[in-house]
Amino acid sequence: MQFERDTVERLIEQITKEVLLHLHDQEARAQQGITDPCIACGRCAEQEPGKARAIVEAGASRLGNALGSVKIAQDLARMIDHTLLKPDATQAEIAQLCYEAKKYGFAAVCVNPTNVKLCAELLKGSPVKVCTVVGFPLGATPPEVKAYEAQQAINDGATEVDMVVNIGALKSQDYALVEQDIGTVARTCHNNGAILKVIIEAALLSDEEKIKACALAKAAGADYVKTSTGFGPGGATTADVALMRRVVGPGMGVKAAGGIRSFETARQMVQAGATRIGASAGVKILHEAQVAA
Repeated sequence: MQFERDTVERLIEQITKEVLLHLHDQEARAQQGITDPCIACGRCAEQEPGKARAIVEAGASRLGNALGSVKIAQDLARMIDHTLLKPDATQAEIAQLCYEAKKYGFAAVCVNPTNVKLCAELLKGSPVKVCTVVGFPLGATPPEVKAYEAQQAINDGATEVDMVVNIGALKSQDYALVEQDIGTVARTCHNNGAILKVIIEAALLSDEEKIKACALAKAAGADYVKTSTGFGPGGATTADVALMRRVVGPGMGVKAAGGIRSFETARQMVQAGATRIGASAGVKILHEAQVAA
């Protein structure tokens, strides 16, 4: 009987979360007066090829090259980490984030570690990945602590980890510590089938330090370098993305994050070399992409 009660309680919990997703989404969109941009039907790219060509010719050619000749808005969605990292995020807001990620086909949701387990449950069976942050937002914790944090998040269901590099060690030119910092987390991630993105917080670095940070991340086995936490003195710039791309080469990912709130800004980041976009305004960006097409 206890087993049956536990099973029923789990089912009730799951159903409640799914209902929460739908109700919260409808309420939020009604309050904002937003109508669905209808980006997922696939008919526009097929029936209006001229519009699709126009957006490509406007600068989104890298999307087509990277992801194939499929619908522009869907291509962009698959590059976006739908992000909610504010400290006061509620479970309802996390549920809304996951619902939007499934609905629009985002690459991942990016959330604080305490929300990973809920996201993993809500996104189970969908292609959307669960990404979390480690050593966030300062990067000023020991490598072993970051590795433990990453392992715990992976145990909870994360398959992508965005870690903040030890910025103080980098600026002190303690490169051995920086490489150890990244390498320790990279091994933890890769041993568990997860990928690692290294946040260098570019706004705090000189160009020389950005180059060194990217080179160390590549040497230590990271899968991506990422511009910003979104909590620092500045966000992503096309100059930083282009510089990071030049340093890491074509075989490594570059994630632009921080201050990306429009389709035009996202397009510029992709043009500069970004292969992933971190944004809390993903739905708005896709709506603008559809309108532009």
